[in-house]
Amino acid sequence: MTFRTISWVIAAALGLSSAPLAARPAATPADTVNPPAANAVLPPERVKDTLTSYQQWLDRLDERNAVAGLATAVVVNDKVVFEDTIGYADAATHEPVTPETVFRLASLSKAFATALTGVLVDEGKLSWDTKLTAVLPFFRLKSDSAAEQATVRDILGQRLGLPKNTYDNMLEENFSYEELARKLDEVSLTCGVGQCYGYQNIAFSLIGDVVYAQTGDFFSRQVDKRLFFPLGMKTASYGREGLETSKSWARPHRPNGSNWIPFEPKEAYYRVAPAAGVNASLRDMEQWLIAQMGGRPDVLSRQLLDTLHAPEVSTPNEERSSPWRRARVTDAEYALGWRVFEYGGETLIFHAGAVQGYRTMIGFLPKYHVGVVTLWNSDGPVPAGLMPMVIDSLLGLPHVDWAGVESDAPAAPPAKGKTRSKSKTTASSRTATR
Repeated sequence: MTFRTISWVIAAALGLSSAPLAARPAATPADTVNPPAANAVLPPERVKDTLTSYQQWLDRLDERNAVAGLATAVVVNDKVVFEDTIGYADAATHEPVTPETVFRLASLSKAFATALTGVLVDEGKLSWDTKLTAVLPFFRLKSDSAAEQATVRDILGQRLGLPKNTYDNMLEENFSYEELARKLDEVSLTCGVGQCYGYQNIAFSLIGDVVYAQTGDFFSRQVDKRLFFPLGMKTASYGREGLETSKSWARPHRPNGSNWIPFEPKEAYYRVAPAAGVNASLRDMEQWLIAQMGGRPDVLSRQLLDTLHAPEVSTPNEERSSPWRRARVTDAEYALGWRVFEYGGETLIFHAGAVQGYRTMIGFLPKYHVGVVTLWNSDGPVPAGLMPMVIDSLLGLPHVDWAGVESDAPAAPPAKGKTRSKSKTTASSRTATR
């Protein structure tokens, strides 16, 4: 029904076959001076079975036309072991999604901002504890004493004390970031700085001003220089122009009966670039996932990754925001641009993103050095259930059809602590709040 490109690289990567397939490595060799500690190993047959199942679930998703276009990959031990694309970058012209098709990342952008900040901290350009008032003369909060306390870590760890999504509604009504950032002092705080969680896009994006103040260079240029280029993220960019000048880019789509209709990308969240401004392809995100799991210590050191992934503030509501979280997540916290979940008894580093016509998810199990990334260009929620299905399978948890793609599988989530019985590779909403 729709265009597919599929790739498998399981055999060589997992030692499951003697077939001469070579898994695609990171863009450039990782630093081997201080090799990473050995990871726990998932049973190879379980990984193989998981990837076979994932292919089947994607086939059913495609058959049901549940998404306009989608790109997804699985990475194990710094190698891409599974890659698949479904559907169209532009349903009107039938341009297919490929691994090089560029999507908006929405809130997955936040991890690039925190990683850049960490690199600059390592270079001595600033500190996690740099006070915002020391470098941003315009920064104010309703409480002067709170403003004086606020640090870089507070804005990137979503613990500034502002109400959730402060001024996002006005951003969507075409107010400028600059105007809204200077109105933060009109908002009553919900708690003291550093004391509670409140997800932000406007306040988070103050990091762009901090970077400019401390380096004399634009935030997006610093990300390009220090992250995109060294990681080989060849199609990654910032802003609507960056998206639309890409050789292949995914248009956002809305449903129209049984069809998908493309529409023009919305500008609002591109105005908060650190929070939601990145565009990237699946191939780019494979390299990003490798780096976040420690496979590129020449770019992101293991010490820095430990800092980025360390919990900063509790987020208990995240344990209840979807069926799979209610069943699997027993603890939820926010780190620096990442969520940290206790998922089925294991640590899951995760984030999701959404802007109108685009959804994104990325997650990995650091103990096992395995991760998944999925990008799609329509607002349908169905693909959001696929990642927990993959993670469940990798961890050997009871199977639940979180995505609703199996008519013969249980659709209702089991309660925590309860149980339910139970691709092809070649190497080859409205807001941005998730």
